[in-house]
Amino acid sequence: MLINLTIANFAIIDRLEVQFDEGFNVLTGETGAGKSIILDAFGLLLGDRARPDLVRAGASEATVEALFDLTGRDDILHAFTAAGFSVDDELVLRRIVQSGGRSRAYVNGNLVTLAQLQPLSELLVTVCGQHEHQSLLQRNVHLTVLDRFGNLDEPLRLYRESYGLMKKIAQQLECLEDAERDRQQRLDFLRHQADEITSAQLLPGEEEELLAERLLLQNAERLAGVTRGGYEALYEGNGAVCEVLGGLVSELQSVGEIDPELAGLAETVQRSLFELEDVSTRLRSYLGRIAFEPNRLEVIEERLATLTRLKRKYATAVEEILGLLENFAQEIAELENTQETRDNLSEELVALSVESRALGETLSAARKKAAQALEVGLLEEMAALAMPGASFGVAFVELDSPGPDGHERVEFMVSSNPGEPLMPLAKVASGGELSRMMLALKRLAPEADRVPTVIFDEVDAGIGGAAATAVGRKLQVVSRTSQILCVTHLPQVAAFADHHHRVVKCELDGRTLTTMEHLGDDERAQEMARMLGGATVTEQTLLHAKELIAASSAS
Repeated sequence: MLINLTIANFAIIDRLEVQFDEGFNVLTGETGAGKSIILDAFGLLLGDRARPDLVRAGASEATVEALFDLTGRDDILHAFTAAGFSVDDELVLRRIVQSGGRSRAYVNGNLVTLAQLQPLSELLVTVCGQHEHQSLLQRNVHLTVLDRFGNLDEPLRLYRESYGLMKKIAQQLECLEDAERDRQQRLDFLRHQADEITSAQLLPGEEEELLAERLLLQNAERLAGVTRGGYEALYEGNGAVCEVLGGLVSELQSVGEIDPELAGLAETVQRSLFELEDVSTRLRSYLGRIAFEPNRLEVIEERLATLTRLKRKYATAVEEILGLLENFAQEIAELENTQETRDNLSEELVALSVESRALGETLSAARKKAAQALEVGLLEEMAALAMPGASFGVAFVELDSPGPDGHERVEFMVSSNPGEPLMPLAKVASGGELSRMMLALKRLAPEADRVPTVIFDEVDAGIGGAAATAVGRKLQVVSRTSQILCVTHLPQVAAFADHHHRVVKCELDGRTLTTMEHLGDDERAQEMARMLGGATVTEQTLLHAKELIAASSAS
């Protein structure tokens, strides 16, 4: 709801700050005091076009700022969040108009365009009486009002879920059909790549093994020379190390009986001899394994070239290429099963179409039943609101094809005078009639319009007496579910308010100013007496004012 409104340098307002409360807030004041200026300020917050004449003479810019409490209104919070604004339970709208006519708008201090501001601000405030901000004039709103009046949230939800899933399946089928021409080309391409990789018979770690073998083959002659020379030096050649060491062991052993120290050295040489004999045996074995196959190196080079080509084409490692082969196989299987998928989706689409059609027909029937109740109830409400000769109807127009909201669109139709045909609401209703129709709807279905703050202007246009009392009473009832701000000239309406604000025009330092003041009980009675009797307040009019207030409180 609206908590605070601040207006600065706007028309004849120097600075005005007003605290508003929940319930029924009424604004009164003499003709020309500036009530319409305050409504103009609300219009700016709702996205009205800025004009240079709105800036107070001598000021560089005018400012209108409103603070809203959104506690418990997760739907509004979600809408602002979805639009990209960070909000919590409090929200500030600000509009600044420069003397040259340019303007800026802000949501919680963030600069926004009017295209962004308008739909969001209208979630917070509806001004009934100003056509440009009257939600009833928007034909797309009528269906929402009817559904909420008829408590059709659940059948609407079921239909939307079924319809949404049906459209999703239909879109998937359409994508499959669009892709059919490219499917075979893609299959051929994937099969070619998979065959190329498969025919290469890649093995993990193969490249490393080939590189190591190539290095050996490239150096085979050198390796053979070194190992052969080492074997001969250690064991087979004349004066081989092992032969020399064997003789030394024998000699040391022969003198070891003379000197035990030499016997120990003989054992040391013997151990070294054993190790060298083992080395020579391994050198001979290694020499026997060295192959000089003339074509093996060429085979290795060709294989490595194949691996390099595949890596350049597909991935940087053999293991990654093998992973791609698995992906190709999976996609090939999916493409080969496209017909089966299409058949399954087609069957699912038929079933969903039948389900959606049935749910839509159920919703349509419930809407028509709700429309009959709305027509009866609204006619009764309108008669009590000084519109006894008016007629009201809900027109149903079947859509060429079902939409996300059902099989039809609806439009509220009205006739202000007996005998006149029903016409679209936007074409025939005056501001006062629109305000009273909105009041009737809010009275019949408090949830029909979920805007938390509703401003009524012209709701008392052309009425008085019992009709004015009925308007005031219904405003009081509606204010129990929505915050109501009402501009009125009728004491019968003002008497039902929970909070009374008076708009006053005065002169200060030679300049005209508009201010607003919250009235206490005594001040309220005085204002009501002025509304009853004009400029001169008598004991009789004051008594009558108090009686009106007392009677409204008791009702």
